[in-house]
Amino acid sequence: MESKKYWIIAFIGLFISVPCFSAEPEIAAANQGTGYVFTKQIELPVLPAKDQARTGTCWSFATVSFIESELIRMGKGEHDISEMFFVRYVYPEKAERHVRFHGNTNFWQGSLSHDVMKVAEEFGFVPDEVYRGLEYGTDTHNHGELAAVLTGFLEGLLNRRGGFLTPVWMDAYESILDVYLGEVPERFSYNGQSYTPMSFMEEMEFDPSDYVEVTSFSHQPFYEKFVLEVPDNWAHALYYNLPLNEMMDVVNYALANGYTIAWDGDVSERTFSHANGLALLPEKTWEERTEEERRELFRSPQPEKSVTQESRQASFDNFSTTDDHLMHITGTATDQNGTLYYLTKNSYGEGNDMDGFLYMSESYVKKKTIAVMVHKDAIPPAIRTKLGI
Repeated sequence: MESKKYWIIAFIGLFISVPCFSAEPEIAAANQGTGYVFTKQIELPVLPAKDQARTGTCWSFATVSFIESELIRMGKGEHDISEMFFVRYVYPEKAERHVRFHGNTNFWQGSLSHDVMKVAEEFGFVPDEVYRGLEYGTDTHNHGELAAVLTGFLEGLLNRRGGFLTPVWMDAYESILDVYLGEVPERFSYNGQSYTPMSFMEEMEFDPSDYVEVTSFSHQPFYEKFVLEVPDNWAHALYYNLPLNEMMDVVNYALANGYTIAWDGDVSERTFSHANGLALLPEKTWEERTEEERRELFRSPQPEKSVTQESRQASFDNFSTTDDHLMHITGTATDQNGTLYYLTKNSYGEGNDMDGFLYMSESYVKKKTIAVMVHKDAIPPAIRTKLGI
């Protein structure tokens, strides 16, 4: 009976899990660009958009894209890094924590940028051609069954009747991951050389400890670190807290100095549209608009809301801003009215008119950013001093 109940819940969960999955407004993609004229200000090197498909692994796709751009910035060339390598290593750590807390932690597909960096620090990374994570017979990623099986395994473990946990449960759990994603190679050949995952990262001279996460919420002290209270922060990682204007200073200083940004934020607004390549925060809300006004929104620029620390905090407190999705900010542009936008790489494939990219308005970024990850050197010196970095 318990097993049947679980599988019903798990099956429903495949369809109601929001983070990282696309939820498009009912607006045709053909509307994109008919009245917008963008002038790019900054466009930093980045590899083409990829498709996370039917997985909740935006955290890995966004952060891996960020790493790839960092390698380019560092003069290491273009390297397509495996997203599934990080997924394979994060799942066991999530499971161990979930079991140690007797099931009272978040366990699903979501994670955050610091989880990628922790894996890199412990295990390195590999090219995508070495580890695709597609052992279940499809050409695209689909983790619905994998997530259900992993969750069912842990629920069965925690709800066992009598006895104690055996020391082999993790071996059994990891065998599931190996069946679906494949075993991680101890050594591999790439560009005519032999590497381990760690030696490959070391040859790239990539140091995961160089990267920090920054946020802006007034319910915690500014210029200090705190555990950001979002469900996907299952590892209870610490974030530096800055006033809103200084968080935006970090974003703008980073881009102006050649550093891209791993972005974590809310995409639940009806004014976020990957299909149209736009994320907006108009003065007139979606609910206040007629059907024609909703269509017009993606046809031509309109006035945007002014965002304050107080309005940003209120939307976080009332859950209208939530931790939905991670993407990769790679540049800036302005429209014909001078409004600033952030050029952003998504992980929904190349299917929109911008080959998988979109423009997020400055107001949208101010209001809907949960946090950003940047290189420590991408933080303005005065702010670094305040943070003690």
